[in-house]
Amino acid sequence: MKFTFDRDAMIKEIAIAQEIITNKSPVSILSNILIIAENNSLTIKATDSTVKFTTSLPVDIQEEGSTTIFCDKFMSILSNSPSGDMEFIKDDITVTIKPIAKKVKFQLKSQTSDKFPEISKYDNVPFFEISSKDFKEMIKETIFAVSEDKNRFFMTGVYFVKENDILTMVATDGRRLSCVTKNFGYNIPDFTPAIIPTKILSCVLKNASDEGNIKIAVVDKSIFIKFANYEFSSVLIDGQFPNYKKVIPENLTMSIMVNKADLEAALKRTTIMVDKKVSRIIFRISSGVLKLISPESDIGTADEEIPCRYNGQDIAMALNFTYVTEPLKVIDSENVVFEFNVNESQNGEEASITKAVIMRSEPAGDYIHVIMPMNF
Repeated sequence: MKFTFDRDAMIKEIAIAQEIITNKSPVSILSNILIIAENNSLTIKATDSTVKFTTSLPVDIQEEGSTTIFCDKFMSILSNSPSGDMEFIKDDITVTIKPIAKKVKFQLKSQTSDKFPEISKYDNVPFFEISSKDFKEMIKETIFAVSEDKNRFFMTGVYFVKENDILTMVATDGRRLSCVTKNFGYNIPDFTPAIIPTKILSCVLKNASDEGNIKIAVVDKSIFIKFANYEFSSVLIDGQFPNYKKVIPENLTMSIMVNKADLEAALKRTTIMVDKKVSRIIFRISSGVLKLISPESDIGTADEEIPCRYNGQDIAMALNFTYVTEPLKVIDSENVVFEFNVNESQNGEEASITKAVIMRSEPAGDYIHVIMPMNF
């Protein structure tokens, strides 16, 4: 097996393979990539047994063949070699890699390709196409809200569901929920609602272009995604996702509107003094004024006032500031609205908000973030 390849083009493909591979796997072959050289094209495959990746790039093949090599070492060799052409030569189990511009060579031990898990082609999978930019936006607006609690495994992925021409993605950790719905205006084939692992979505978010379309298929217990010369697949998370529609509050009668930039800057300053173990920040709202307060602790305290559009009784709520700052990063509007219902105040005390709050852009778009307030 022998071929010549461009170092920079190879680095781009191997970097994606590295995202897939886990070096902690007890199965050593899963730390390798499968390389198949034929018809002047090099096919590269990688898997962690759950997520699978296939790509190809043009190379100059002198002798066809296939093998597997340790991905991390191959990437290190590429990263420390000069740009330009490199040679890949396999002789028995030894692979020699040489930059043509330098008098240096690297030798890696390989494993036979028949030990590598099968990664099938996706030719017969019923794909549908949607805008790559739209799909990436849906991922970006939900992926940060998934649960990290492995005991609640059904919340560790993003829920993906279709109703008529509308696609919805939802993520929750039980204390906050991000939901985005997009009407694509054309018939999308039916598929069973799916809980998608974040790993494959992160790969799409990082590597897919904003231009053109992306192909998606949900079949049985797997999702398949194709764009450019890349093919990804992943086993879906098996479980019952919570009924997210029941979590989203309805008939909210009150709201405040604040400038997004003002809120981001004020949160950045006031949270300096927040105990990160608690992550609580107080929103104290009065007519025309939002006051952000970091509760007093052994470290100290901070507060800042910013203007808001609100005309009503004085109210207060405690929120995890991370649950506010993260959706702010994906809300693309000048102003942000918080919608809520207020508990009636007693004995002239300040009213409070203890039930779910909706955070959204202004004007309203296709994305909302639901936050459960904390105790004071």
